Order: sequence, then C-alpha cells, then structure tokens
Amino acid sequence: MKNLWIRFGCFLTGYNYNIVRNSSEVVAKAVKRYTAALVIICILWSFIGFAFTKRYILHNQGTWEGFFGAIIGIVIIVQIERQIILSITPSKFLYVARGTIALMMAIIGAVIVDQIIFKDDIELEKTTFVEARVKQALIYKTAELREQLLELDSTISHKEQERIKTIEDISLHPTTLVFSTQPVLKTERNISKDTLTNKSSVTEKSTPIMVTTSSHVANPKIALLPSIDSTLKNLRAEKKQKEEALLNVRPQIEKEINSKIGFLDELKVMLSLISGSTAALLFWLLWFFFFLGLEMLVLISKINDKEDDYGRTVKHHMDLQIRKLDMFAKMGTH
Repeated sequence: MKNLWIRFGCFLTGYNYNIVRNSSEVVAKAVKRYTAALVIICILWSFIGFAFTKRYILHNQGTWEGFFGAIIGIVIIVQIERQIILSITPSKFLYVARGTIALMMAIIGAVIVDQIIFKDDIELEKTTFVEARVKQALIYKTAELREQLLELDSTISHKEQERIKTIEDISLHPTTLVFSTQPVLKTERNISKDTLTNKSSVTEKSTPIMVTTSSHVANPKIALLPSIDSTLKNLRAEKKQKEEALLNVRPQIEKEINSKIGFLDELKVMLSLISGSTAALLFWLLWFFFFLGLEMLVLISKINDKEDDYGRTVKHHMDLQIRKLDMFAKMGTH
C-alpha cells in the first residue's frame, strides 16, 4: 500500500519512481507531502470544473460532460504545480509567477464556489437585476410594436378605402362599354367593255378600312375584389398577432432574459450581494484565503525544502550525461 501511494504520488508530481525508491525516507516524505497537497487541490478544482461546466457551459444539462470539465480542471492544476515541484533550482521569477497564478486561481475559485453556494441568494437578488433589464427592453420593444401597429392600421385603412371605392365604381358601372377597332377589306368591282372586241371584263380592288365596334363587358374592377379581400385578411391577421405580442411582450422578454443569464450576469449580482452584505463579504473572503492557502501549500513547501538526495541524484545523472557528451565531442574532433 505504501509503494502504491508513492507510485501514485510520483505519477502526480512527475518524480521518477525508480530514483525515489532508491532514495532516503526524506524524499519519500516529500513525495507524500506534495501528493497530499495535490490531492486536496485536485478534489476542489474537480468540483469547481464540474460545477462551472454543467452550470454555465451546459446550462445544467449533461452530467458526463461536466465530468469532462472536472478532468480538465485536474489536468491544469497538476501541470501548474509540476512547474514548481520539478524545478531543481527554481528562480525567484518562477516563485513570483507561481504566487501570482495562485492569487488569481484563489480569486477564480472563491468566485465560482460562492456563486454555487449563494445560488438561492443570487436567484432572489437577480429579480431586481432582471427587472431593470426587462424595463429597459420593454420600452424599446413596446415602441417598436406600437409603430408596427400604426403602420398596419394605416395600410388596412388605405386598403378598406380602396375596396369601398372599387365597390362603388362597380355599383355605378356594372358593365363597361368597350370599343374595338379591326381592319376589314372592302372589295370594289369595276366592269369595263372593250370597244374593239365588244367583250366585258370585271376587275376587283380590295381596300383595307378600319371598322370600330362596341360591346358591353363586366367591369374589370370586379376581378380586383378577391385580391383586395385577401390582402385585408392577411393584414388583419398580422395586426391580431402584433396585438397579442404587445399584450404578452413583458412575459416574453422576462423569459428571454432569464434564459440568457450567464456567468458574468450572476457575477454582477453576486458582487452587488457581497458589497451590500457584510456576512456575504466575510464568507467570500473566508473562501478566498482558504483557496489561496491551498494554492500556496506546494509553493511554501518548495521554498522551505533543502536539497535532498533526489535532487543530488538528478544533478549527478545530469553531470554524467554532460561528461559523456563532452567525451563524444572530443572523440569526434580527433
């Protein structure tokens, strides 16, 4: 069991298990210490990754995808911590960079955890936030719908006047006198007599002339009535829809805004909640310092650690490898 835990610790920290197995108990304890710190941090960030993915990315749908978010959180944390753990001689810049990352991660972790813990309080506080956005959107949406209704009323009134005038015209003139002009050939026959032979001959000459005729046909405006009636029907149906939309505009806007409340919106609500409540602020600070302390565990352990035989073994292996390379380089020059 002891070897299994050390193997697991080497897997997390990136230590070489073969070197650790042949090193002193000090190295084994260091591996266990780093492993314990990493396990605590990984558990917390797996919960944060799961909750954040499911709540804000998947909108409370998809549990398995939430586990994928938890795994990503664990991988990120392990890789960040290894930057310090695996450094043989870490520089001051590395310590400062890791401390800065620890501070940012503590803030992020505290914010996400508090948004989950204060979920019910945020929902209550969110009503005021949503109400303000609804009022702002309601003014624009209502004005837009009223403008559209006015345009529809004007169009309907115009079409109704057109229909009345058409019906009046049809009543006064049910039929219309239509004149049509067509070309007609007029044939003239001329009889001439030859004086020498005393024979008669007939010649015909056709001349085109234009003949105008008149007839009574139904008023062509009768065919326009079905089209006007169909247009009026569609316009009235559209007006009815707009009126229903105007009546239901507030519930619809509230539904849309509530469905689109995201992480940043809830963050604003939570900041408003924290700034207005001392208890909420103290609780957030408690989580912040808790996360900061956990993030600094590995860093503080690394700063206080003295060089052990694991580090000296790694350096020794490095020196041997460098000597081998130098020898190969000299042999290559001869």
